[in-house]
Amino acid sequence: MIAVEEGLRCKALAAVVAEIRGNHPAVSFTAMKRLALQAEASAVPCWLIRQSATVDLSAARDRWRIAALPSAANPDDPRAPGDPRWRVDLFRSRDGRPGEWVARHDRTADRLDLVAAVPDGTVAEGARGAG
Repeated sequence: MIAVEEGLRCKALAAVVAEIRGNHPAVSFTAMKRLALQAEASAVPCWLIRQSATVDLSAARDRWRIAALPSAANPDDPRAPGDPRWRVDLFRSRDGRPGEWVARHDRTADRLDLVAAVPDGTVAEGARGAG
């Protein structure tokens, strides 16, 4: 966490991204609060990616869950995998409204598309937004 804090003090960085697997003891509520305050003070965004961690208290402004989905259909070969997709869930946000989307990496256009998810697990047809 020390490297993350040092990165947040560096105004030359566009953002700080850190990845931690599991429930590491360094990721306490106090440590998260310290990172949130430092990110606000320096105006450097910070993303902490926690793989395979259990949900616990956090001082994060936004909390997301991201899970892999089956790939989209391949337009050239129905037996081949298409563009990768993920279920994206903003389940807590201090500044925005929580929601759920399906993200798809459009390899041809090299962009990320977000489509609103609907309760039955499919996506709303025609509701595409470029990201």
